[in-house]
Amino acid sequence: MTAYIILIVVVAVLLLGVGATVLLRPRGMHGVRRGRARELDLTGSMPKIDDTSTATGTATATAPPEQRQAPPEQRQGPPRPTLEKPPPSAGRMVRLRARLARSQTGFGSALLALLSRDRLDDDTWDEIEEVLITADVGVTPARQITSDLRTKVKVEGTRSTDEVRGMLRTELLAQVETPASRTLRTQRHEGRPAVVLVVGVNGTGKTTTCGKLARSLVGDGQTVVLGAADTFRAAAADQLQTWGERVGAEVVRSDKDGADAASVAFDAVSTGIEQEADVVVVDTAGRLHTKNDLMDELGKVKRVIEKRTAVDEVLLVLDATTGQNGLRQARVFAEVVDVTGIVLTKLDGTAKGGIVIAVQRELGVPVKLVGLGEGPDDLAPFDPATFVDAILGG
Repeated sequence: MTAYIILIVVVAVLLLGVGATVLLRPRGMHGVRRGRARELDLTGSMPKIDDTSTATGTATATAPPEQRQAPPEQRQGPPRPTLEKPPPSAGRMVRLRARLARSQTGFGSALLALLSRDRLDDDTWDEIEEVLITADVGVTPARQITSDLRTKVKVEGTRSTDEVRGMLRTELLAQVETPASRTLRTQRHEGRPAVVLVVGVNGTGKTTTCGKLARSLVGDGQTVVLGAADTFRAAAADQLQTWGERVGAEVVRSDKDGADAASVAFDAVSTGIEQEADVVVVDTAGRLHTKNDLMDELGKVKRVIEKRTAVDEVLLVLDATTGQNGLRQARVFAEVVDVTGIVLTKLDGTAKGGIVIAVQRELGVPVKLVGLGEGPDDLAPFDPATFVDAILGG
């Protein structure tokens, strides 16, 4: 009887053991493998799976893709753009002369044709004056040029093609020239960087001008810090960042939109001083010249910078295609900040070159830079002789 009871207990224990084994088997493991195999078959590849890892349930084989750790080379973020080596600024306007000549829409050729007529009567001189006015030279300069040319023609008498071209070139050059220096003050001095403040209305190309200027300065071997003080336009800081990364110029910007522009400008100048940079270029928000509060804020930006150091250049960016409207903008900006130089952009488009004469005469401030195209290196130091020769097609 005792043996019978012992036998029953042993059998019961064995049955319970077999049942527990069946119940505790990791049935899902086969499902994972099949699912993985079907998924890999769709891609046409079946990498070798470590049996030990699978059996132990480690992340290598069974973790979902989003939990698997990427290789080190994929965890470093997007690669930084390759640094570019811009060409030096010297000679740029000469290289772009043909493009400038094409942009003048017959301004010079119309004058040459009129001056070369066999008979120059009052009607012809009126036409010459009209051509000059339509080319955005301005009424007063147009009358002066016409009067001077008329006197020269009477005195010299003969008018061969070369003589006419020479007379016109001399007169235009006299109007384009200015006693003010066209040199950009961008050299480090007195143990501090030069500071350039770039101002203008919306849509004139200020941020692009800042980027192109940084390229030009880097091409001349200088180190540059860019200040993204246009805090009203969200894309402005990103745009400036892209320009800076291409040439290795540091960009100081705010982490939030609508930040105080004067604070950003101050931080940019401080960074330039600490890093012993050669130049700090500060981009400002485009503002309507008719809005007093915006213009007052521009004055504040300049005053805050001057608490840290002097501002060496205030460059007013004007769209050359706006003609006489650009002059009205220039007058207001000159009243708020001491403009030291003009940047004429889009001179390669439908601009009429006479605006160079008009804006210099109006402000007594020289044109220092001109934008002659959409390319990154199409910003050039202004050269009067090259400009006049391009107008005359010579």
